[in-house]
Amino acid sequence: MTEMVYGALPARDVEPILPKWWRTLDKWTMSCILMLFGVGILLGLAASPPLAEKNGFAHFHYVMRQAVFGGAALMAMFMTSMMSPKLVRRLAVLGFIAAFMALLFLPFFGTDFGKGATRWYSLGFASVQPSEFLKPGFIVVAAWLMAASQEINGPPGKLWSFMLTVTIALILVMQPDFGQACLILFAWGVMYFIAGAPMTLLVAMMCLVIIGGMIAYNASEHFARRIDGFLSADVDPTTQLGYATNAIREGGFFGVGVGEGQVKWSLPDAHTDFIIAVAAEEYGLILVLAIIALYAIVVVRSLLRLMRERDTFIRLAGTGLVAMFGVQAMINMGVAVRLLPAKGMTLPFVSYGGSSLIAGGIAIGMILAFTRSRPQGEIGDILRGHAR
Repeated sequence: MTEMVYGALPARDVEPILPKWWRTLDKWTMSCILMLFGVGILLGLAASPPLAEKNGFAHFHYVMRQAVFGGAALMAMFMTSMMSPKLVRRLAVLGFIAAFMALLFLPFFGTDFGKGATRWYSLGFASVQPSEFLKPGFIVVAAWLMAASQEINGPPGKLWSFMLTVTIALILVMQPDFGQACLILFAWGVMYFIAGAPMTLLVAMMCLVIIGGMIAYNASEHFARRIDGFLSADVDPTTQLGYATNAIREGGFFGVGVGEGQVKWSLPDAHTDFIIAVAAEEYGLILVLAIIALYAIVVVRSLLRLMRERDTFIRLAGTGLVAMFGVQAMINMGVAVRLLPAKGMTLPFVSYGGSSLIAGGIAIGMILAFTRSRPQGEIGDILRGHAR
C-alpha cells in the first residue's frame, strides 16, 4: 500500500565491485595483455643482459626494471578498467592537460640521451617520455569533443579536435618525433571517420601529410637519413636494420635456440625498438606469429564489443585507443622487417621502457573500461527499431 502511495524505492546495485568488474570484463583481452607482458619478460631475459654488461649493471638489471615498470603498468590497467566511462573521461582530461604542459616544456628542460631528439625528462633514477602519456588522454579528449559536436546545439567539437591534433602533431615534429606525430594523426583520423567525416576531408588530410613529409625530408637531416635508408635497394649490414634483417633470416621457423642469438650483442636497441628481431632469431617464426595473434585478438575483440556500444563517446574513444594500440604494434614490427622506415617506436607491453609500459597499461585499462558489458540495449536494437 505504501508503494502505491509514495512509489517504490529505486533498486540499488548491491553487487560488490570486484565480482561486478570480473563479470563485465572482456577476459580475452586482459588475458592476451598478460601473455604479451610475459613474452616481454621472456625476451628481456634474452635481449637486455648484453646492454647491462656494457653499461656496468647487474646481468638482469633491465629485466628487473621491466618487471617493476610492468607491475606498475598492470596495476594502472586494473584500476582504470574498474572505473566508469565518465570517471575515465574526467581523469583523462586532467592527465592530458598535465602531459601537454610537460610536452611544451620539453625544449627547455628535456634531454635527448644522445639520440638526436629531445623526448624525455631525466629524473636521475629513471626518465619520463610525456608523449607516451599524452596519447591516451588525447584520444579521450578528442572523442569527447567529437561526441559533443553531435548533440543538439553542441559545440564545434570536430573543428576543435582538429586544431588540437594539428597543434600536438607540430609540437611532436619539432622534437623531432615523426612516429608519434603520425600515430596521433592516424588515431584522430580513425575517430573522425567513425564520427562521420566526409571522405574528401580525409583525402585532403592525407595529401597534407604527404606534403608535410616532403617538407620534413628536405628540412630534417635526421628524417631524410631514415627515409634514404628505407628506400635504398641494399641494406647496410652494419646498421640496425641490417642486423635485424639478418637476425630474422637466421631464425627461420623454429629459431636458433634460447640464448643462442647474436643480434642482441650488435643492436643497441635490441630490448626496445627491435625486440621482435630477438624473438625471431631465438624462437623463430612460431613465436612471432603467436605475438601477432595476441595483438590481433585484442584489436578484434575490442572492436567487436565497441560495435555494439550505443554511447557515441565510448564508441569513438574506444576505437581510437584500439587503433593506436594496434597500429603502434604494426609499425614496430613493420620497421624490423623493413616494411616501414625506422620510427623509434616500442612494441606495446613487450619492449622495455617505463613510460611506454605504464602509459600502455593506462590505455588498455581505458579500453577494458569502455568495453565492459553494461545494462543497455545494443546499437543494433536501435537500427532494427528504425527499420520497422
